[in-house]
Amino acid sequence: MSNTRVLPLLEPEATGVTEATGDAVPCCPPLTERPLTAEEAERTAAMFKALGDPVRLRLFSLVASHEGGEACVCDISDVGVSQPTVSHHLKKLREAGLLTSERRGTWVYYRVEAPVLAAMGQLLTIAPTTAGRN
Repeated sequence: MSNTRVLPLLEPEATGVTEATGDAVPCCPPLTERPLTAEEAERTAAMFKALGDPVRLRLFSLVASHEGGEACVCDISDVGVSQPTVSHHLKKLREAGLLTSERRGTWVYYRVEAPVLAAMGQLLTIAPTTAGRN
C-alpha cells in the first residue's frame, strides 16, 4: 500500500514531473524573481509550516540523508519523543507532500523524492536577474 502525495510546491500541470524527462516542475519561481500569488504562497506556507517544527525537521533530515534515500520508521524513531508522536509528525510531513511512504510487511518506509528537494531548492535560490542587485 502506497500513500503518495505530491509536494504542494509542484504543480499538478506537469504533476511536478514531466512525462518525457521525469524532472520536477516547481510551481513557484525563486522568491527573488517576483512576488508569489496568493495560491503559491498558501502552498509554500504549508510546506514551511510542516518543517517549522524541530522534530519534523529532524525527521525530514533523517529520511533525506538516510542511505538509499529512504528510511524505515524503525530506523528514524529515536528523536526524543514517543513513537505515537513520531507517527503524528511523519503523518504531517506526508500530508504536506514532503514525504511519501510505503508499507512493507509490518514496517513503513519513508522517502523524500528528488523533485521535492529540487523544488525546495529552486524556491530559495536567487534569481539570476536579481543576483547582482544590492
